[in-house]
Amino acid sequence: MIKARVTVTLKNGVLDPQGKAIEHALDGLGFSGVGSVRQGKVFDLELEGTDKAKAEADLKAMCDKLLANTVIENYSVTIT
Repeated sequence: MIKARVTVTLKNGVLDPQGKAIEHALDGLGFSGVGSVRQGKVFDLELEGTDKAKAEADLKAMCDKLLANTVIENYSVTIT
């Protein structure tokens, strides 16, 4: 069993209205001094098999086809 974590974030220069809303909400809750918030998403996956190279290739394909919108998002894959 291979465990992996995929982290997806918006590319630099892409507007992040949800991050801006979180930033304002934190300020409203008394957490002043937060300069910028960018939000993203994390996927934890378990893949059957033990072939790390195949797992990396499959994870990249999953990200390119479904998990990330590669026009506006970056992703990173960590296999544990």
